[in-house]
Amino acid sequence: MKLPQPLYRGALIRRYQRFLADVLLADGTVVTSHCPNSGSMRGCAEPGSTVLLSRSDNPKRKLPFTWELVMAGGTWVGINTALPNRLVKEAVSLSNVPELAGFPDIRTEVPYGTGSRIDLLLANASGLCYVEVKNVTLVDGEAALFPDSVTARGQKHLRELMQVVHNGSRGVIFFVVQRGDTSCVAPADGIDPEYGRLLRLAVENGVEALAYEAHVDPDEICLAGPLPVVLPH
Repeated sequence: MKLPQPLYRGALIRRYQRFLADVLLADGTVVTSHCPNSGSMRGCAEPGSTVLLSRSDNPKRKLPFTWELVMAGGTWVGINTALPNRLVKEAVSLSNVPELAGFPDIRTEVPYGTGSRIDLLLANASGLCYVEVKNVTLVDGEAALFPDSVTARGQKHLRELMQVVHNGSRGVIFFVVQRGDTSCVAPADGIDPEYGRLLRLAVENGVEALAYEAHVDPDEICLAGPLPVVLPH
């Protein structure tokens, strides 16, 4: 997936109110950009970090700049949580995810559960596959961890995926690691132990846990390959 061009390089001054970030651009201008990430962004929002912003020409936008990438731990990290759904949809449609091959029908944002919408609903002659996509940016050593803050919504999704499997369909939790310096994905038990408990329970009850690393650079982001999901006891 190609990123919008050109991207504007700057230094992060601060991220605040979840969806706002002040950035000092290379030309000395300070701009307030939209931050498309509702998580804590732990490890990815340090003042002084190099960031890349896209710019919209839409005159109706209050904030023309959008924060896309940050340099963290010596690697580019994609922080835009709107991208993983599109990345997975693109990869599945191109048959680049063997675990989800053979689904000619791909729909997005389909209502299910209790007031939820599944990120991707795959269908073939054999049935349905519900895919919930999660964006991962937090690392500890070589392990990518999810979530980076307590997520009641994420806990709810795991319960709903278990119900999907109970009803006879496939249920998949799909972690997209938007950085290239990790070797596995694990639950962030120290941040949200209930999410970790539910993830283990979901896997025990037939929910499939998949993880893919993304190749991230200033030109494009694409799924690069699978990572193991580690669920330590």
